Amino acid sequence: MNIEAEWMRGGTSKCWVFESGQFGETETSPDALLPRLFGSPDHRQIDGVGGATSTTSKAMIVRRPADDDVDVEFTFAQVGIEEATVDWGSNCGNCSAVVGLYAIEKGWVTPAGDITRIVTRNTNTGQIIIQRVSTPAGALPIVPQAEMPGVPFPGYRVGLGFQDPAGKTTGQLLPTGSPTETITAGGTRWTASLVDAGAPVVIVRAEELGLDPERYDNWLAGVQLQLETLETIRRQAAVRMGLAASTSEAARAIPKVAIVAPPAQSDAGSDVSVMMLSMGKPHPALAITGSIALTLAARTPGTVLYDITEHGLRPTLKLRTPAGVIETWSEEKDGSLIIGVDRTARTIATTTIHLPETLDNTVDASLAGATR
Repeated sequence: MNIEAEWMRGGTSKCWVFESGQFGETETSPDALLPRLFGSPDHRQIDGVGGATSTTSKAMIVRRPADDDVDVEFTFAQVGIEEATVDWGSNCGNCSAVVGLYAIEKGWVTPAGDITRIVTRNTNTGQIIIQRVSTPAGALPIVPQAEMPGVPFPGYRVGLGFQDPAGKTTGQLLPTGSPTETITAGGTRWTASLVDAGAPVVIVRAEELGLDPERYDNWLAGVQLQLETLETIRRQAAVRMGLAASTSEAARAIPKVAIVAPPAQSDAGSDVSVMMLSMGKPHPALAITGSIALTLAARTPGTVLYDITEHGLRPTLKLRTPAGVIETWSEEKDGSLIIGVDRTARTIATTTIHLPETLDNTVDASLAGATR
């Protein structure tokens, strides 16, 4: 079995990009095919193309829609590492940045002017993302030169504008109807804001975890000691947000957890300090869909983040992350609220992935736990 794919970096994530038509040519479902392609279940993903981390075990399935409403539709898959599973419950903002670039490089969209506008739809959430790819003089630069925090090498600049992002997964910006909730975990009561925009996110105060806002560089060690408690909070939040019927059924990928605090007094370059968890581990930078949720939370009175930032309706929000400061922006256009962030992207490789022809015969035995 030969599968054609592009290996691409989007923001601070890497993903494999597949055209949807290929999956119609095999009787194996993507729930079984993707874990085998990536080499799961195996914490090393040694016999597949996965990178053995949550930020490098991702796939995008793209297609050209028949209607004229959008230029490209795409489905995001978070592929399990130690489990042969695929989580389809949310989108990845970082990997979304590859979709517009892919469309230009494949000739699906013709560059026009210095900025090429590409309307995309994420099928996991129904979210419209307006992508703005930098194309000076109507073409991609020969050598990509755009820089961004968390990535040592340049790529092509891609602006991602999430159109009316509130409630795309649960139906409401505040799924419980309240800007804050009290969750009991580890015998302690925690204050949290449960927000759905871009992706569902649980926002908790760093101070309640014993983390010093003035010593952001020391947060990682403190967070790692409390991963079990944070996972308990996350699973309870999943039930309250209507994402799972019980804590044991909560998905690994959503909701995400964001730990927030006011910036250090010496940090004049940010509005808030953030550390996000993805798939149970501290994110090396920031989940971009999560940054959209944080931005709307900062605009919503009563949330943990609004109380920290007093952000109101300012046009930008500067988020301090382990990789540097990420800035989001907000604008009203044609009656819609657009929350955006700039990323970079580039294609790393174009390749054929080879799989044993007997895969279909071994699915039942080795991948019986794979669920959609």
